[in-house]
Amino acid sequence: MQVMKRVYFDNSATTPLLPEVLEAMLPYFAEHFGNASSIHHHGQEARAAVEQARESVARLLGARPSEIVFTSGGTEADNLAIFGLIKAGDHVITSTVEHHAVLNAGKHLESLGCEVSYVPVDGRGVVNPDDVRHALRANTKLISIMMANNETGVLQPLEEIGRIAAEADVFWHSDGVQAVGKVPVNVDKAGCDLLAISGHKIHAPQGVGALYVRKGTALEPMLYGGRHERSRRAGTENVPGIVGLGKAAELARLGLERGEDRSLAAMRDRIEKALKEVESTGVNGAGAPRIPNTTNLYFEGIEGEALVIALDLKGLAVSTGAACSSGAIEPSHVLTAMGLRSDRARASLRFSLGRQNTDEEVDFAIRLVPEIVARLRALSPMHGRAAVNR
Repeated sequence: MQVMKRVYFDNSATTPLLPEVLEAMLPYFAEHFGNASSIHHHGQEARAAVEQARESVARLLGARPSEIVFTSGGTEADNLAIFGLIKAGDHVITSTVEHHAVLNAGKHLESLGCEVSYVPVDGRGVVNPDDVRHALRANTKLISIMMANNETGVLQPLEEIGRIAAEADVFWHSDGVQAVGKVPVNVDKAGCDLLAISGHKIHAPQGVGALYVRKGTALEPMLYGGRHERSRRAGTENVPGIVGLGKAAELARLGLERGEDRSLAAMRDRIEKALKEVESTGVNGAGAPRIPNTTNLYFEGIEGEALVIALDLKGLAVSTGAACSSGAIEPSHVLTAMGLRSDRARASLRFSLGRQNTDEEVDFAIRLVPEIVARLRALSPMHGRAAVNR
């Protein structure tokens, strides 16, 4: 029986664990099992591994090791940055295209008596720094704008926003989950006070992340317990996960030095060039600076969910920006914020590459997608309506 070829192009959702990362982690599940807060040999062995990982993450971000706080992932890191600073009566500026880790935190802040301004994006998905400047108020405490969008890969003008934050003397947080490890990041250059990362987006395990906290930034903890992570995040450290994050950060930094981002961009561009030849297809976010591994394309006249399922049945894993809410398929908030019609937003797919992907896998996708799109369009009454609406 022939085994189906399977190609994974959903690395913005999660990345496979690299063999080198797994190898680094394995000893800390068994032989090096100590609690990193214990002062005996076993504990100090674990502590040394945690601190080595902290140095690796700091090097990837251009930060000091003491400025890295380990968390359970990107969502916790974003929440710690926001709720660790904001109190009732404070004002926060964010954007309409943020990850729900920030958007839903903003909604909760509003329920607590805080004010939140959501600045728009243009048709490419880019925030205008002037809109951030105009949103400033006397009680503004924090600006929170993501580094790269999780659906489109669009990069935001961090340095300009950082200058605005510095001039206004407000805190500046960025969700860097999708950008770190894919493009060079330096927290001083971006001017960030806080930056969130997630391990499973850079080939580390799920369940571990980190928050960069600039020296002198006082955060109230979200968890109360011991004095772990310099009293910023209570709880016994996840030593194997942290070791994995540290190794993945080291590999990501070395990969950027070798130009792996350019290799990913070349594969991404090949996918775009080929699939744009398909009738009534285009790139969401075209013309904006983007991370090298991600493209978001619309295929007029098709439900994106149906296309994801049809491609998966043939061995290609991609994703749609649409989300399920109360049993109904809602169009992506990111794509609608960019001005896309609901039907085009629902017809959009994200292709996101990882360092494990190959040119042969790109060739497979380029052959498969047009075939499946043609078949679904032939079956779909939406295609005729889409042609009329163009």
